[in-house]
Amino acid sequence: MNRAFATQVYWLARRSVVRTFRQPASAIPAVAFPLILLSVNTGGLHAATRLPGFPTNSFLDFALAFAFMQGAMFSTMNAGTDLAKDIQTGFLTRLSLTPLKSSALLAGQLAGVLALGLVQAIVYLTAGLAAGATIEAGIGGIAVLLLLSMCICIAFGTLGAFLALRTGSGEAVQGLFPLLFVLLFLSSMNMPRNLISIGWFRTIATINPVSYLIEGLRSLVIVGWDGQALALAFGIVAAIGLIALVSASRALKVRLARA
Repeated sequence: MNRAFATQVYWLARRSVVRTFRQPASAIPAVAFPLILLSVNTGGLHAATRLPGFPTNSFLDFALAFAFMQGAMFSTMNAGTDLAKDIQTGFLTRLSLTPLKSSALLAGQLAGVLALGLVQAIVYLTAGLAAGATIEAGIGGIAVLLLLSMCICIAFGTLGAFLALRTGSGEAVQGLFPLLFVLLFLSSMNMPRNLISIGWFRTIATINPVSYLIEGLRSLVIVGWDGQALALAFGIVAAIGLIALVSASRALKVRLARA
């Protein structure tokens, strides 16, 4: 049973990874756009480092976490769009006629997201270090930074899979992408929450879970080892991933039953 499950995951994961990297129209923007926005923000917002209480003298260090977070947002669209294509082309219907386990389908589908997320994280990290960023947490911090980035990609990728299974439409998944970016821009991505002077913006950033994911990533770059920031980040991403996984599993059962 376990061997059969592993075989199912392997072939679906292989298909997912190959398909992801055979689609440069989705893979390249997922890597390039966060770097472009990081460059723009670093050049345009460097003066913010002169504010009293700003946590670092380098806005590049402060903004580097944003690239990882934006890259994870692409995981939602990529995972959801690919799964929606499988639904629309009838591939999922054909799979329903096999002894395939639903958990193997979800795990295999997320393999492409994980592979692309790892490439993204390595590119962002390499570009940041080449541009002069420093990781205060050291070598161990780099490992944790990559781990947290992968966890965020998986959580948001699972959310994308749920949206695809719920709607069965790639267009619907892409239509929700701007909403995720609203959450990103209404977070502490460009300014520490304690330095946000606009009351309503600070309140939204404080209740926005994306703020704590960014701050967990950022803490490894500009602080070192901040147990509270990391606990919040890993706890929130685990909650998002668990909710998305349960929702996606239920939606998949409904979808397979219809097929």
